[in-house]
Amino acid sequence: MCAHVLVAEDDEKQAELIRRSLLGEGHTATVVHDGGAALQEARRHRPDLVVLDLMLPVIDGFEVCRQLRRDDDIPVLMLTARSTEDDILLGLELGADDYITKPYSPRELMARIRTVLRRGGRLAADEHSDPSVRAAGIAMDPVRHTVHCDGAPVDCTPGEYAILLAMVSEPERVFSRRQLLHHTRGIDRASTERAIDVHIMNLRKKIEADPRSPVRLLTVFGVGYKLSGGRG
Repeated sequence: MCAHVLVAEDDEKQAELIRRSLLGEGHTATVVHDGGAALQEARRHRPDLVVLDLMLPVIDGFEVCRQLRRDDDIPVLMLTARSTEDDILLGLELGADDYITKPYSPRELMARIRTVLRRGGRLAADEHSDPSVRAAGIAMDPVRHTVHCDGAPVDCTPGEYAILLAMVSEPERVFSRRQLLHHTRGIDRASTERAIDVHIMNLRKKIEADPRSPVRLLTVFGVGYKLSGGRG
């Protein structure tokens, strides 16, 4: 089942990475960047889960969690760079369902999100549904972390997987190297913009019939790369 997740994170790059990871798992997401907007959005649309950064402007994450718990039973997953025991205990005492400390990997965050959603019954009705994302003959299952191209399994490194998932989730979108680099943060910490070119070259060897003349993973000169071929 598709869940709707409210992401309250003032770091726009982190928020966008979380949003794309959620889209890759078949969920929908709304992003806000301060605590006041988080409360307003949660009360207006009642999401299935709130991913809540503690260090928000306007109203901090602790107060947002306190007010959400007073008003409703929406599950809350806290993001915190404050890993002291007192901060974590306070978050849990205010009613947070789980927390994750920064820095974290997108895979770890998505696993925590799935756990909280299942615990709250948000995924129970469709636990056997197909979570795969498909485009250009490529099928990716973010839950099982698998890739198939034209029905055949493909082995990818974590960095390659993160890049390919971003592109399969939004076929025909042109990604710059910097944008793709953001998708590998927390997974492939050694990546640079030049390393993205190497990942793309290696992916072409795995998903193209002729890597020297790609028809799926295309270069957009002066900009970056895109996955061509449409959904399905």
